[in-house]
Amino acid sequence: MSSITQKTEKRRAIRQKTAGKQAKKARAKQGTPPFPLDPAQAGPDSAEKQAAKK
Repeated sequence: MSSITQKTEKRRAIRQKTAGKQAKKARAKQGTPPFPLDPAQAGPDSAEKQAAKK
């Protein structure tokens, strides 16, 4: 029979491992949020500069 301390530490480890998994999955599925790019600060070969030239 294991001690109460060992049981407690095992439970804590399990809780810490599973904490936040749902939120992490939701963030991963959501992907990168859209954000505005300033064409003046973009590199010379960036997609924004290429689109501005056309």
